[in-house]
Amino acid sequence: MERSRDRQWRPPRTCDNYLSEFRHCKSLRNRFHHYYVFGTPPVCHQWKEDYNNCRAWEKYSDTNAKEALQSSEKNRVAEQTNFSPVWELRKAPPSDWNVPLDENNKPYNS
Repeated sequence: MERSRDRQWRPPRTCDNYLSEFRHCKSLRNRFHHYYVFGTPPVCHQWKEDYNNCRAWEKYSDTNAKEALQSSEKNRVAEQTNFSPVWELRKAPPSDWNVPLDENNKPYNS
């Protein structure tokens, strides 16, 4: 029973998606952008590892590859849910939003 359920499991993405993400990560444009924004080159080895695990699962039904792929996806989802915005979103506009501005773009003090 467990064996047949294992064979029915599908990765959340196709293997080609992992390869596409790896190629994008290694592209000159992305490397330049990532270095400009974060000051470090992007780390792309996980995409390649996920692609290899996906192919191993599809071709050989390798359970170790399946577990590694599931673990990687769980980590990726957990990383995305831990994201918090830089600033706190406001619930309403400021009370003086319609006050005219002076020459320095600051509200006049009434």
